[in-house]
Amino acid sequence: MALRDTRPAVEVAEQAGACFGVERALALVDRVLAEHDGSTGVHTLGPLIHNPAVVDGLAEQGVSVVGERDLGSLPGGDLVVLRTHGVVPSVVDEARAAGLEVADATCPYVKKVHHAARRLADEGYQVVVVGEQGHPEVEGILGHAPSAWVIGCAEDLDGRDVPKRVGVVVQTTQSKANLDAVIARLSSLAEEVRLFNTICEATSERQAAAAALARRADVMVVLGGRNSANTTRLAQICSTFAPTHHIEGADELDPAWLAGAALVGVTAGASTPASQIADLVAAIESVADPS
Repeated sequence: MALRDTRPAVEVAEQAGACFGVERALALVDRVLAEHDGSTGVHTLGPLIHNPAVVDGLAEQGVSVVGERDLGSLPGGDLVVLRTHGVVPSVVDEARAAGLEVADATCPYVKKVHHAARRLADEGYQVVVVGEQGHPEVEGILGHAPSAWVIGCAEDLDGRDVPKRVGVVVQTTQSKANLDAVIARLSSLAEEVRLFNTICEATSERQAAAAALARRADVMVVLGGRNSANTTRLAQICSTFAPTHHIEGADELDPAWLAGAALVGVTAGASTPASQIADLVAAIESVADPS
């Protein structure tokens, strides 16, 4: 009698992996490396994207990660690539004043948040950024609206003296559910709430696709940097529906997670290249059910 194939089926979420902004940034760095050909140093201001494996790969090509405090010590003529999450405007001025060449890999959708925050501030609104305090993208937004409040959830408004006119922008990787909760609370406190919904469409699509797959899967594996806000949020969403494991690479896969699973769902954050997803799928498919 033929043995039953105990390997689980693997399905990747319909929308998963690297978004437009990430692919654009990686292409920009590739172009810069080809143009400079080792003639000058190439650096990224902070990690280009929140994917440690990709950042390590860039380091192997000679691209170092530097912080804002390092700019003055870099050799003149070196090139600094601005990370996808964006930076405050003064940092760009500082880099150029130090004689550095600047290449801007800021995601165009993040730039829209910058423009919206500045516009609201100029029009006299109290700007509210719905996002994670301390996240690089949020720090960059604050550079364009320094007096803005950062609100992580509706409860963060407790005890705030909310003015009559409030303008809202959103970290691109936030969930619509969280935004809706904050807007509902603000609407009960302010006379006017003006919203620029700057959640990236790719983020929303990935969250919806991950939830749809997690509802059917026996286990979910979420691939991407642990320092990635959007990947962490995917893991949170998936865990509502199925046992979920957030890993940074296929080498972290534990065969025990797949025990008894008929369907393993895979999704990946917006900073995860397709090659890493393919490696994970291959690893899952090679693991026989240990039960």
